Amino acid sequence: MKVLCITGWCRNGSTIIGNVLNEIPGFFHVGELHFLWKNSVGRGANSSCGCGKPLTECEIWSDILTAARPDGVGAEEFADEVIRRQRAVVRTRHTWHILRHGLDSDDIRAHAALMTATYEAIAERMRARVLVDTTKIPGEAALLPFLDGVTPYFVHLVRDPRAVAQSWSVEKDYCYVMSSPKSTAYWHGFNLASQAILRRYPERSMFLRYERFIADPEGTTDELLRFVGEDPAANPVRGHEVELHPNHTVTGNPDRFFSGTTVIRPRDDKWQRMPVRSRAAAVALAGPLFWKYGYRMRRT
Repeated sequence: MKVLCITGWCRNGSTIIGNVLNEIPGFFHVGELHFLWKNSVGRGANSSCGCGKPLTECEIWSDILTAARPDGVGAEEFADEVIRRQRAVVRTRHTWHILRHGLDSDDIRAHAALMTATYEAIAERMRARVLVDTTKIPGEAALLPFLDGVTPYFVHLVRDPRAVAQSWSVEKDYCYVMSSPKSTAYWHGFNLASQAILRRYPERSMFLRYERFIADPEGTTDELLRFVGEDPAANPVRGHEVELHPNHTVTGNPDRFFSGTTVIRPRDDKWQRMPVRSRAAAVALAGPLFWKYGYRMRRT
């Protein structure tokens, strides 16, 4: 079972990439799986599947939630325990500990067992050979090599911090607003942790700028398919267009609810209309990573 894990900070374009790959036979985009248990009991930002139904009423996730829960344990009780373990062992700051020490505590072993069982249940239920997980939390990603039966592939997806800050400044359905400094502080931390994973597993890792994907979505999707050992002939993108069908994603960008002909815009320049102070804060707080990832003061 292959798991293509996309890491990096939120609003980096992972939802559209995941949904493009979801169109390929044998692929299944799970969305942000980390939030399945929290959202299923109404404690997350959004409790709807990408199909539009509540997670507990979706024919896919209602099965998965039941399969992963021990007999005799209620949904809310189990969700509370999963959330507690997630906070204790797989947050972004735990990335380096997992990379160095692996499954060194009861909590992390229990969470690894849950994720193994969940991935297996999804792959069996969807008859999928490649699962695309766009959770983006590096602590969860770092755990993948320790899961029995999982072959992980890591894509460190980066988007210009100014574009990310601009996206966070706009209120969307079930998505709150975040300031440019706060967004970029998270951008910096998540990308540092994602880099650590790529350094640890270079043979199964790929760095990708979102701007490169939108400039050539068809060619980039070809590259992603080759990266995971799949045939590029299955690529659903033609030029900058792709036909998307309803999906079963756990949270993600609200655009996940859209299906039909989708045009991937080749430019990501709304940030140029941001206040100068907000743009400057994003560049300053991104620090050396801004330059390392190939971004410049002018649009690139």
